[in-house]
Order: sequence, then C-alpha cells, then structure tokens
Amino acid sequence: MEKRHTILFNQLKSYREELLQLVEDVNEEEAEVIPRGFNNNIRWNLGHVYLDQHLWIQALTKEKNEEVDHYNHSFGFGTTPGYFTENTPSFALLKDRLKHQPDQILEEYGGRLAETFTPIEMGMETVEQVLIRTIFHEGMHTQAILDLKKVIRMERSDAL
Repeated sequence: MEKRHTILFNQLKSYREELLQLVEDVNEEEAEVIPRGFNNNIRWNLGHVYLDQHLWIQALTKEKNEEVDHYNHSFGFGTTPGYFTENTPSFALLKDRLKHQPDQILEEYGGRLAETFTPIEMGMETVEQVLIRTIFHEGMHTQAILDLKKVIRMERSDAL
C-alpha cells in the first residue's frame, strides 16, 4: 500500500478511536436522549457515521452492501430516532460496528483506493477521495456528540 494510503487509514483509525473514546462513558439511557434544540441523539449520530462511509463507497463503486439498506432506514440523511424500530441496531452494536469498520474497509478496499470509477458528487472518483470526505463528516458528528453529551449532563446536574 502506498504511503499516503497508510496515512489515510491511520487517520481513519485514529479519528474513529477518538469517537469511540468519546462515547465510552455514555450509557444506553444517555444515548437515547434528544435534548431540546437537537434533532437526534448520540445513538443516531453513531449509526449515521457508520452508514455514511458505506453509502459513499457504494455510491462510488456501485457494489451492493446489504447493511446500507438496513441502516439507511434508521440513520440515513433526513432521518431521526423517530424512524427507529425494534430492528434498529442498538447503541452497543453500533459501537462494535464502528470499532471494526476501518479494518473492514481496509480489507475490502485497501488495494483499490486509487482505482477510478465514474465520478460522483464533488467529482470524487476514487475510494481514497470518498474516505477523505467521510473523515470530515465524522468530525462533524463527533462535535455533535460532544455537544449532546455536554447538554445531557448539564441538564442532569441541573435536575439534581
């Protein structure tokens, strides 16, 4: 693998570890809270981050991923926890999926990062370019989770 691709996967894994460390002390109850002024909860943000990488890779490669349809119902663009059903992945399952996703993507696409496909949105034509975009997106949702945790814990302490 080229040096730049090694760096890309190191970044992907590092940022993912930061995200998972951020939710390490979040319990199931907190993961479900939607504070006033927010549309989603911590669980939704985790599912959305997980889905986003698969969606963009699938959009580019046109290679079907069965999880995309399953996760898209609950975590796709424009959804909220109101879309959750008994089949929606749990908070614990989402953390596990997120933990293993970088290695899964490396295994499936590590040798194909520079392969070109028909360009999609923003002219992206390689998996490498898609992953750069999804890392940025993950950072946005990491901040959303930071904000959610802060508000949830402030409201809890105010209630005491």
